[in-house]
Amino acid sequence: MAEQSRADLEKQVEAIWEDVLGAAGGASDATFFELNGQSIAAFRIVARISDRTGIEVPVEELFKDPTRAAFARAVLARADQR
Repeated sequence: MAEQSRADLEKQVEAIWEDVLGAAGGASDATFFELNGQSIAAFRIVARISDRTGIEVPVEELFKDPTRAAFARAVLARADQR
């Protein structure tokens, strides 16, 4: 995957995370759970990523390391496997 495409994908993940969790701007280091994320929000995040990018990410990835950065890395890893 080209570096520009990776950056664009990472921005999409960030936008989806912020939209679903209401975590704009300063909460970039907060975990999914610190942002009061619940199961339905996790499913919304992975569904939106699938809808917008075609990348299927198991919801479990979000719970393994519940930071936005770690989840973005998981999405990028899945993109590289395609």
